[in-house]
Amino acid sequence: MWPTELPAFLPFFVAALLALITRGALRSVLMLAVVALSGLHLWFLDGEVLVNLRFLEYELIPYRVDDLSIVFGYVFHIAALVSILFALHVKDTMQHVCALLYAGSAVGALFAGDLLSLFVFWEILAVSSVFLVWAQRTERAYQSGMRYLIIQVMSGVILLGGLLLHAEQSGSLEFGFIGTDHLGGWLILLAFGIKGAFPLLHTWLTDAYPEATPTGTVFLSAFTTKTAIYTLARGYPGTELLIYVGATMACFPIFYAVIQNDLRRVLSYSLINQLGFMVCGIGIGTALAINGAVSHAFVHIIYKSLLFMSMGAVLYRTGTIKATEIGGLYKTMPKTAVLCIIGAASISAFPLFSGFVAKSMIMAAAMKEGYNVVWLALLLASAGVLKHAGIQIPYFAFFAHDSGIRTSEPPKNMLLAMAIAAFLCLAIGIYPKMLYRLLPFAADFNPYDLTHVLAQTQLLFFAMLAFVWLNLQGIYPPEKAAINLDAEWFYRRFLRRLVEKISVWVDGFDSDLRIRVEDRINWIITYFAQRHYPTGKGAVIRPTGNMVMYIAILLAAYLWLLLSFPH
Repeated sequence: MWPTELPAFLPFFVAALLALITRGALRSVLMLAVVALSGLHLWFLDGEVLVNLRFLEYELIPYRVDDLSIVFGYVFHIAALVSILFALHVKDTMQHVCALLYAGSAVGALFAGDLLSLFVFWEILAVSSVFLVWAQRTERAYQSGMRYLIIQVMSGVILLGGLLLHAEQSGSLEFGFIGTDHLGGWLILLAFGIKGAFPLLHTWLTDAYPEATPTGTVFLSAFTTKTAIYTLARGYPGTELLIYVGATMACFPIFYAVIQNDLRRVLSYSLINQLGFMVCGIGIGTALAINGAVSHAFVHIIYKSLLFMSMGAVLYRTGTIKATEIGGLYKTMPKTAVLCIIGAASISAFPLFSGFVAKSMIMAAAMKEGYNVVWLALLLASAGVLKHAGIQIPYFAFFAHDSGIRTSEPPKNMLLAMAIAAFLCLAIGIYPKMLYRLLPFAADFNPYDLTHVLAQTQLLFFAMLAFVWLNLQGIYPPEKAAINLDAEWFYRRFLRRLVEKISVWVDGFDSDLRIRVEDRINWIITYFAQRHYPTGKGAVIRPTGNMVMYIAILLAAYLWLLLSFPH
């Protein structure tokens, strides 16, 4: 076993290097082994770990392990291991290398104890992840990746500006509670919010994730946004603004998700919905709420990976993920269908599934602290997620109408990765104490209280009943081939047209100004030419013979000054 002070991100970077120089089965074994050993290293750490450096007059902490970072570290290693296993059949070296760098930078951000180290990993996270979008090698993927990269790099620039202002005011770069009592804190919050897909800042997610490769989307769903959740939990716990931001995030995506034809886009909106619960818990800021947010992030990474993996398997076998083009796949992909249903039950928070034991903590914290309206909003969001992710995803992919597509189960590595994630969804749901023991605060919470179970069961029952009734009445939005614009309409349509109109006006103004200036210059040239050419008025009025006299006068004046004032 390697030394305790060895940074947890380093094995991932080593694995990325090995992926460059190895091929085939050897590469697969080395990638899995390095990540597994890194996870075991974290598991056997005894107590907190701190590594200090000096930079100028500031103390840097590039590696810090504490109760909050280590629980995210565990689940990030699980996600990396499952995602790598799911992608073993892929022979694209670029995808393997970038995925490992991406996962490693996310782990590095978790254990960064200062804002400067966080910024470094923040940017590596952005640059490495975009290649998982570009790896699809389509024009749509390239354009989406460029927009994704611009927004992610902008988040890093804002973070850099914020940390400089924060360091100037506080005299320290340590990454702890930041707050919003100064401009630097607001800028850092904005940077975290961009990566966390805050409302109006979220469109990079729904734009890029559906365009990534079937395996790349699994990696993307696990790390970027959850890194943001971790940073919010460390830097802004108890910030009341986050309660209402989180409630908004939990609610608005459900209206977009139900009208999407691309099922990976449905899951992308569902991801924002689930992030809203976590942000809300962080905003409440009590021990119960923080535990709820952290535990929900933990289970969300697993069941969301499972759902993206199941849809990735469908895309891999059928070549499409449009609800209008698939259906009836349970006949030839029954194992994938069952695993997808387990993920759907988990995200819907069915009792005995992982989502239930985490989401109920946040709901209980909101009610306990008197945020009744927020609790109702989260309740609405819980019903909505059942409709668009719990029912819509497996229903339209594997049941609904029969598309006539007859394929086969995905490769064994894909099935094994999904099976591991499904097992964890059930294990955590049945025995939640294995998760609660990892939480940053002592967890004295019983999710299987009769009140919680009955309330959630009733909610799920009536939500399913509403789905069935709406379908029978033909009211529920059917799968429909269409393009649905979100807030990105502002910069993809309105802002583009505005810039085009401004450009036309500027070009016209510039052209008119150039003509006017050129006309004025020509007039001035003509004026002087008319007066000072040999045939001009100036030459006629003033005899040229006087020029010798003028020069003589100037020379005499110069000599007088030189002789009178020799120094």
